[in-house]
Formats: sequence, C-alpha cells, structure tokens
Amino acid sequence: MGYGGYSFEAHQAITAARVDLPAQEVFRQREVHPLMRPHGIKVRESRDSAGHPSSLAIVLALDVTGSMGAIPELLAKEELPGLIKMLMAHGVSDPQVCFMAIGDAFHDRAPLQIGQFESTAELMDQWLTWSWLEGKGGDPGHESYELALYFAARHLELDCFRLRGKRGYLFMTGDEKPYRHLSRSVVRSVLGDELEDDLPLAVVVDEAQRMLEPFFLIPDLERRRQCERAWRDALGDRVVCMESPRDTTACIAAIVAIHEGAAPDLDAVARKLEQQGVARERLGAVVRALTPWAASCGKDGAPNPPLATHAPIPPPAR
Repeated sequence: MGYGGYSFEAHQAITAARVDLPAQEVFRQREVHPLMRPHGIKVRESRDSAGHPSSLAIVLALDVTGSMGAIPELLAKEELPGLIKMLMAHGVSDPQVCFMAIGDAFHDRAPLQIGQFESTAELMDQWLTWSWLEGKGGDPGHESYELALYFAARHLELDCFRLRGKRGYLFMTGDEKPYRHLSRSVVRSVLGDELEDDLPLAVVVDEAQRMLEPFFLIPDLERRRQCERAWRDALGDRVVCMESPRDTTACIAAIVAIHEGAAPDLDAVARKLEQQGVARERLGAVVRALTPWAASCGKDGAPNPPLATHAPIPPPAR
C-alpha cells in the first residue's frame, strides 16, 4: 500500500468541507468497519514505489475512548493536511500514514482497529474516518495500548526498515496507563494469534522498538497525572505532555523532522513552524512540550558549556 501522490490542496478541501459538522457526521461508523477488523490480519505493509522511493512509515494509534475523541476529530476536520505539509516542509518526502484506533480489550467491542499505510489525501482520510469512535473505555486507569504495540511489533512490514535499516514511527495518543501484561487470551480473541503465555509490557515495548520509534502523546497537562509515570517507566523520555490536543500534529512533525535529521534541533523546527504561520502561543506550547525529549537527545538547541580541562579546581568551601 502507500501508492499515489499527495495533494495538500485536495486534502485541505476534504477537511474544510466538514469543519462545522458534528463528529457523528464525520465518523459515521457505528461498529467496526469490516476492513479495519484486526482478527486474522497477517501484515500491514509500507512499501517503496516509483512515486515514493524513500517511504517512511508513520503509525498514528489514536485512543478513541470516551475522553479522547478530540484528537481524531481535530485530525479529520482541520489538522491532518497540516501534518503532512509540515513533514514535507521539514524534508520528509515520502511519509506513509497508517491509522489505528485503540479502546479497551475488557470493556469495549472494538479494542483495536487497523487501517492501511497510505500516501494520498483521500485514502488517509478514508481510514481515519472509517474508525469507529466507540467512546467508551475500560475501568478508570487503563486502556489496551499494549495491544497496539504488539500488532506494530509483529504485524508490520516496512521497507524503510527492511531496505534502509531505518525505523518507522509509532505515535500513540492517550490519557490512561497501559496494562502491565498483554493477555494471551486477549491476543487470541482480538487478533487470532496464539501465544504460549501472557507477555510483560516491557517485552512488548522491546519488540516494537526493534522496527519502530514509539512515542506516547498525552493531550493536556491536567491528564498527565493519570498516566505520565507509567508511560515514562515504559518509554522513558519518549513521553510528550502537550498543553492542548491541537498541538498533536506539530509535535509529531517536529519529532520526525529532528529524528530524521531533517531539522538539526528544536530551535530550527520552531523557526520552520513560525515561517508556516503557526501562532506564537501555539509555537511556545509545542516547544515547551518537546523540550524534555529534545534535551534528552541533545537537540533542544541549548549550547553545550565549554569543557575547561585546564581550569583550576576551586578549593572546598569552609
């Protein structure tokens, strides 16, 4: 999958036509779309083609439980064209996007929905809006993010990794913790895979990281208290606490641009976003959200203090 060219203008026309519609008229599925049912899927592919010789796989795994519908709605009505435009402006020439939708395996009818990798505006939009926003979720505290990590680890084939040794990206959005173990019975019922035993979350994350760069985006500062600690235990510095769901696309584009070397650091990304007309208050929020991660990899733009190897050591204070 992932064939065809991308047109920002065509994509913007799609989203602009529905910007004032209620979410129920944009996301019309009232059950899982037959083509997004995960049971029995062997593989989802991101492939190079003549039109996309340097494909880069980007998975957007969106929490669609009750409290998390804002991000899918923003993407479908306003933000998704801007994400692809920002990626291309940063020098990421052939992004291929696959949508997943995450719920809860113990309480929802649709704990996981799977799209395809696509490069065209129409097909990206199709898979996004075919997602069923079931809007429920599990007991407060957990959703089945580990199921999405497992699918990404074992059911993706990526040419960027296979041909060029370059990992793809997995961006999960959410406001709850993952379960500490992936249940083998859940994997059997949802995907049809047979496991010998439950898998610890750390094992699932480790498998996913072999082929993907996983990140977890929390939609606002209020909800970071619910889940930040658990996700930092799982992913370390790859947890981004945003100030608004509206910053999702800018944060994703910035992370990919810096990680791919298309932008040297966060300062360069900020200048690029400013050139693209991103408002100053939103620009500041994006920079604040990404600074901890950028600093962790030396990409925050802060100068390194010179190491004075011959400077005298000051005497101890008395």
